[in-house]
Amino acid sequence: MADVLLFHHSLGLTPGVRAYAEALREAGHTVHLPDLFDGQVFPTIDEGMAYLRGKGFGEMIGKGAAAAEGLPDNLVYAGFSFGVMAAQLLAQTRPGARGALFYYSAAPPSEFGGDWPAGVPVQIHATDQDPFFVGEGDIEFARQIVEQAADGELFLYPGEHHLFADSSIDQYDEKSAALALERSLAFLDRI
Repeated sequence: MADVLLFHHSLGLTPGVRAYAEALREAGHTVHLPDLFDGQVFPTIDEGMAYLRGKGFGEMIGKGAAAAEGLPDNLVYAGFSFGVMAAQLLAQTRPGARGALFYYSAAPPSEFGGDWPAGVPVQIHATDQDPFFVGEGDIEFARQIVEQAADGELFLYPGEHHLFADSSIDQYDEKSAALALERSLAFLDRI
């Protein structure tokens, strides 16, 4: 079973993110779920992003990286949207990473010091018309990561919702979320 450090998206640690973590736990995985927003949850992406900008985007990514302190080295780093930045930083720079699960976002590997690390499998999930993932270029960064990884997969789901796997918001797509969870569990089981 895998040991997973999972980071929430820009709405905060919503009930839907907690439910996703619980589904991973029910499958036998250990999930660490830090609250980078200290209990604050936002109703819209714009409000969450305003909070992030106010705190400092780099500072918040650093807060996410600090959440790994005291945890084992052999973690799977996972993140939803904004949370992918901390997960990707750790997957690329912290020794011993077992894998990475990214939902709705990706950065160029060069953002965190170079190429994707050899031997770190990765799986990336997003919708094929997501205005952030597709419209802002994350899809190209995801393709770079998958191309560089020895074991990399990019899964695109039909639709335009950004946070499609969060069951507590109106963007939730039950069918796509279930398939993303199924694929994520298969990924965790094989690493």
